[in-house]
Amino acid sequence: MHMPVNPMKAASHALFAVVAFALAPQALNAAEVLMAFGEKIPPFCIPETNSGIELEVIGEALAYKGHKLKPVYVPFARIPLAFKDKSVDAAMTDLGEDLRPFGGHYGDPAVFYDNVFITLQSRNLRIEKPADLQGLTLVSFRGAANRYPEWLQALKQAGGYTELNDQAAQVKTLMRQRYDEVLSDRNIFKYFSLQLKKSGFPLEPVQEHRFTEVKPQDYRPIFRDSQVRDDFNLGLKHLKASGRFQAIYDRYLRE
Repeated sequence: MHMPVNPMKAASHALFAVVAFALAPQALNAAEVLMAFGEKIPPFCIPETNSGIELEVIGEALAYKGHKLKPVYVPFARIPLAFKDKSVDAAMTDLGEDLRPFGGHYGDPAVFYDNVFITLQSRNLRIEKPADLQGLTLVSFRGAANRYPEWLQALKQAGGYTELNDQAAQVKTLMRQRYDEVLSDRNIFKYFSLQLKKSGFPLEPVQEHRFTEVKPQDYRPIFRDSQVRDDFNLGLKHLKASGRFQAIYDRYLRE
């Protein structure tokens, strides 16, 4: 005997089947992504709280397709090595080494570092060419002299160059005029300036001097799985289009 079909029930089953089919690939392909990050680069990477601009952007971009980011913190110089020896599935940077021969698939840049010279506005200094640094003193992040030898080598030889890993101290020493200028990523300098301001440390207006072009392609993350890379790129586009990308930056850098 042929039983009559309930149209509403049939439609409900059909809708469930469509939804299940649509969600199945995401569930099946979702991965836990072990990714190498530098040990401490506030506001981009803050290991103590598993937070920071870069961690949140990459984590949310991966989560768009169901993947879960698991950060692995290593000394900065070991990030490419961790990828090459297969300790991790992904790396935040290649530090200038092409990781494609080691199975790397490059994603779109999630964040980039914008290094500038920073001076006190009251000093009225002009820095437009390497010769303008002569006679000045500069404090910078580790390894800057190797990255920008055409700008910093002569200053280093003259004894006017210092590297300081504590970037909050860089802001303090500039404000106290112990150095004439700081070389820093502009967002890192701003972040530590805001932290010091909240603690009551007196700040003076500063001036930024651009001396190099930003190359976002130098800061692309690397993935071992090309599908995870593609999903990350899609998620990153969504973060930018939805305004979430800017909201993450603002949470760390807005006064």
